[in-house]
Amino acid sequence: MSSTVSVPATATTAQERPHVIPTGFQHPLDPLTADEIAAITFTVRHYITSKSELDSIKAVKFITTYLLPPPKKAVLAHLGISLAPETAPEPPVQIVRRAEVDFLDVVNGFSYNVILSLQSEGKWVVDTFDKLPDGVQPQISVEELIQCEKIVKADQNVQDLAKAVGVLPEQIYCDGWSIGYDDRFPQARRIQQALLFARFSEHDNLYAHPMDFVVVIDANTEEVLQIDFPPHYKSTANGPVLSVPKTEIPPLSSAEESFKISNRERIPPPKKPFDFLPDLMAKTEEQFKPREDIKPLHILQPEGVSFSMNGNELEWQNWKMHIAFSHREGIVLSTITYNDHGEIRPIIYRLSLAEMVVPYGAPEYPHPRKFAFDSGEYGMGTMANELSLGCDCVGQIHYLPGAYVSHSGAAIVIKNVICIHEEDNGVLWKHTDYRPGGRTQTTRRRRLVVSMVCTLANYEYIWNYLFYQDGSIEIEARLTGILQVYAQQQGEPNPFGTTVAPGVNAHYHQHMFSFRIDPMVDGIKNNVVEQDIIPIGGEKSATGEDFNFAGNAFTTTETVLEKEGGREYDFAKERRWRITNSARKHYASGKDVGYSISMKGGITPIMARSDSWALRRAGFTQYPIWVVKDVEGPKGGRMWPAGKYVPQTRAQPEDSVGSWVAGELPVKDEDLLVFLTVGTTHIPRPEDWPVMPVEHLNIAIKPQSFFDKNPSMDVPGTKDGKSVSAFSGDACESCH
Repeated sequence: MSSTVSVPATATTAQERPHVIPTGFQHPLDPLTADEIAAITFTVRHYITSKSELDSIKAVKFITTYLLPPPKKAVLAHLGISLAPETAPEPPVQIVRRAEVDFLDVVNGFSYNVILSLQSEGKWVVDTFDKLPDGVQPQISVEELIQCEKIVKADQNVQDLAKAVGVLPEQIYCDGWSIGYDDRFPQARRIQQALLFARFSEHDNLYAHPMDFVVVIDANTEEVLQIDFPPHYKSTANGPVLSVPKTEIPPLSSAEESFKISNRERIPPPKKPFDFLPDLMAKTEEQFKPREDIKPLHILQPEGVSFSMNGNELEWQNWKMHIAFSHREGIVLSTITYNDHGEIRPIIYRLSLAEMVVPYGAPEYPHPRKFAFDSGEYGMGTMANELSLGCDCVGQIHYLPGAYVSHSGAAIVIKNVICIHEEDNGVLWKHTDYRPGGRTQTTRRRRLVVSMVCTLANYEYIWNYLFYQDGSIEIEARLTGILQVYAQQQGEPNPFGTTVAPGVNAHYHQHMFSFRIDPMVDGIKNNVVEQDIIPIGGEKSATGEDFNFAGNAFTTTETVLEKEGGREYDFAKERRWRITNSARKHYASGKDVGYSISMKGGITPIMARSDSWALRRAGFTQYPIWVVKDVEGPKGGRMWPAGKYVPQTRAQPEDSVGSWVAGELPVKDEDLLVFLTVGTTHIPRPEDWPVMPVEHLNIAIKPQSFFDKNPSMDVPGTKDGKSVSAFSGDACESCH
């Protein structure tokens, strides 16, 4: 039966009814299937209609439906993973599969949260049914973002304003964005802002044609609430001057009055195309011709891959982990262990992207509203792409599917949403005895890649979780896609952006990411150790003195963090952190076993002021590392550094990392959580236009005093008989 649900281009299909009725689970952390989502939303609808006290709920819009993870200790007991070194796992306990749902009462504007549990016969039952506090908004759905464009295009005022600058109604397009911060509107209304563009032909790159006004809509009532005209800059002898006396956003007004307040002329969108599809570039660019000097490069594994899958559980090169799709986090990796010569050693219980924010730097209204929380406000998983074999993923690939809920309660399915493959990554280790007759050994590094690609309107994010044969883990974020741009008058100065093409202004902005690590380094009781590298100080250590005659001495100091809090990075001291277990020590170094965290290449200071709109909501960006105690409750543990419900917040929520650390709970030898903040400041270049080449940042998580020695010494040396000389065709000599 064909589906009546609108499926976004990033997804595969919609499933409105369960095909099978699951009665249990293969792994306690397996994400909800499409069958389960359809069954759960049916149960919620039935519950609403069966309760007279809920008669006021006439129209339901489902926003999220996802697995509520079981308690940590129950999962570890189920999997036979010990809680501490040299101890037996706890005995298994019954695990009940539970789900959590957020939905909107469209007519009355209220939000609800529902918890359900799966009974043994395959029936879902409602455990709790709670109305959320007034003004609390669940995340913005894909369907709401798509509907935003329809609302804007249908508005007569918008059509008239577009016509005045040469844009027809059918040429009006927009990206729906969260409102950010705008206290002109009550939080009870479900608000979006629409950033407008023109599209002058089918599949034309609409971002090349930005329009000069911004629309605010109500997603529930489907009406336009406000049209804002940003002011513009003029060149003067004293530098750029804004067309209005202050950057503060003016009161609500008519479109006519809003334009009058901006004190500038209308700006037609630039007409020059800047396409990215090759067939369109061939038509719109005079000298476009695809390169012809690239020869094929194939990745072949004639004997198959070296990893194995059991449902969502993966094993590769001593690693074992569970991989899941999350509507909010994208990829979730859980119960990560390493087989150390027969001993299964736990390392991380759960690893994921917990939040991100993209604050823009232009101060004139309404641009300061642009600071989207792409994970908490939209959901990284709901924005994920269906991946294409041979394009997004190359080689021998294994895919995992994902599913999230639509407004109707049907499941939106992304068939190939998580990509898993191996790739060569250069040399793992090598040494040559340079003496006459000496020998050499080269071992190449192979890595396992778990990846996802997500489209957030104009931007693409590529998430790579990388595992190596030496026991290391790397988190890599790659950024590409199209710059968020705004209209620019001819000759207008641009103090807060880059003119990447005539009439196209790309504002300065930052991308700030928060990754959540729930560590279990040889057990769940861990510490965070802060290490500084410092030169030897003091009068007796001056150059020429007895303690430091050559002046070269430096050493390290270490501090075990005792209480919850955020910590600054100190470049002068090359500060670093590691997660340790004091119950086990390395046989030679004498140090507690641990894993170090290296994020020097991604540490980025937030540019917004501490009392800014952005920092009131995104307090997690203030420190590169936060350490808190894990506190599990009926609805899970501490998960979201900017709060569970992010859209339209105006201050730091109680359930956010800034509020958690105020409790100053002990974190020494405790079950703790580590939130890592990394980012990049994007000062756009013309070379980032029309599509930005990939920019990337990473976090390295490496064993330190965890293994007795280099755990990759048993990886065979490289003898690739398929390698040949580039030009002679002769086979290369075998490695020594």
